[in-house]
Amino acid sequence: MNPKPIYTPREGERMRVACFVSGSGTNARKIIERSHQPDSRYEVALIFTDVRDDRYYKSGRKRCRAKDIADEHGIPYEYEDIRDFYRSRGHKTRRDLSLRPEFDGRVVEKVKPHEIDVVALAGYMSITTQPLLEAYDGRIVNVHPADLSIMEGGDRKYVGIHVVRDAILAGERELRSSTHVVREEVDRGEILVLSESLPVDLPDGVDLELLERDKELLRRVVDEHQDRLKERGDWAIYPLTLQMIAEGRFALDERDVMHFDGKKVPCGHRL
Repeated sequence: MNPKPIYTPREGERMRVACFVSGSGTNARKIIERSHQPDSRYEVALIFTDVRDDRYYKSGRKRCRAKDIADEHGIPYEYEDIRDFYRSRGHKTRRDLSLRPEFDGRVVEKVKPHEIDVVALAGYMSITTQPLLEAYDGRIVNVHPADLSIMEGGDRKYVGIHVVRDAILAGERELRSSTHVVREEVDRGEILVLSESLPVDLPDGVDLELLERDKELLRRVVDEHQDRLKERGDWAIYPLTLQMIAEGRFALDERDVMHFDGKKVPCGHRL
């Protein structure tokens, strides 16, 4: 059993990362900041987005900051607007996932010339499908605002969109962020790094029963914890994960078990 590194370092070269962005791009900014450190073993070689740069909210605010980030840092930029793609095929929404492989085939063609080693999903809102997953097999990573090592009924307990809310309402006493390899099943790829824990801190006099009754209070509590988790979890471990991958420290064996520095870490490397 010979684990294969996600990335094998090359003498005198840095690992080339593509950040995929659909929104504000805060994770991409943190990844770029870390790439500017003297010891960085990676560089952000492409900003890609599935949102056309002239698309706006009704309020007039920009929907996506991908092009702004690329321009600020002098990074190559590509886009393939997913809404335009669906509309050109007679669909008002992008819910029909049967069209997604064709879209991802177009994405691959946009990314291929940039000779990317690893794709980092940085607030990328489109589900990835086979053309992209095959082109960068085991080399697409993401950050998730939950501890993916927690299981329930033989499956990961906190997957999907509302995981901070779900964890708080389930009575979890601490929250973590996880980085993971992206696979076809959403949030179920191999775990890379688990962040330090963030205690769940409910306001005085507030319990889970009250949170379940008071939706506005629940929203405020979840938003507060989500913001703190992003700062202490996502922004801490995502750049670190890419640095570790660039150093050749993560590898996968033929059973898709993750190894870190030569040791099995099926539940990820815990900080």
